Amino acid sequence: MRRRLSWYGWVGLVGIGLSELGLFLRVEPLTTWFTPLIWTLYILFADALVRLRRGESLLSRRFPEALAMFVFSDLGWLVFEVYNLRLRNWYYVGVPTQEVLRTFSFFWSFGTIFPAVFVTQDVLESFGVFEVTHRKLTVHPKVLGAASIVGLAFLTVPPLLSPPLIHSDLAPYLFGFVWLGFILFLEPIHYRWGLPSLVAEWEQGKPGRTYRLLLAGLICGLLWEFWNYWAGAKWHYLAPILHDVRLFEMPVVGFLGFPPFAIECWLLYHFLRAAVFGKAGPAFNREGAGVSRGND
Repeated sequence: MRRRLSWYGWVGLVGIGLSELGLFLRVEPLTTWFTPLIWTLYILFADALVRLRRGESLLSRRFPEALAMFVFSDLGWLVFEVYNLRLRNWYYVGVPTQEVLRTFSFFWSFGTIFPAVFVTQDVLESFGVFEVTHRKLTVHPKVLGAASIVGLAFLTVPPLLSPPLIHSDLAPYLFGFVWLGFILFLEPIHYRWGLPSLVAEWEQGKPGRTYRLLLAGLICGLLWEFWNYWAGAKWHYLAPILHDVRLFEMPVVGFLGFPPFAIECWLLYHFLRAAVFGKAGPAFNREGAGVSRGND
């Protein structure tokens, strides 16, 4: 039986086109709410594309998990917002002025981050991108231990070098260490506790998910910045490195952060999921450590 794009996929695809038109015409309230709306529509379309390719997808088979992913995305991103209070790398403009609406807009927007990255990875996987094998690797426990220590330093030292503790100009340069710190700190924990682990997959000779997450992060990063540039409610960057060499709102060098960001989203999601629900069940075994097929 020939599969067709599901109804919600058409909602997403047509909605993206209409939203882009409304943004071009500066129609309100669409312009102000463009970011959470466009990413919701993107997730609908991308998930339907996965379903078309595989016959199943996150939204079609595991909708409660999708809702949990939305909440964990909010929790995960709020961690970076807390760091940003000290390191000051971005700020928001044009958001609703009423407190309830502003809070809801942030909750909706931040909740789309993890699902967007993961469904993009799923699309790439459904097309067989990076379905490769590699010689099996052996990672020495001391390497993982050292990574944890370095990661912990990356996560704790930058806030200590920023105001009000230390009055210096270092703070805006230090967010990159935080970006990498969660990967270095969390991955060894995942490996040791039996949570989904990219290192474990490399040991099995399966590096594909790592590559797909990196590419998904770059794809989402380009779309985040492209759509943010035209939106009414948006973010601006204060990062000082090559500040004037930009693609949309983002200094070009900042795009290097999107690929590793996808990996830390994946690690944060599974860490939070295990913390809330425990690690029992097929989602938390090293043979199937993914957000898509591995969670069936």
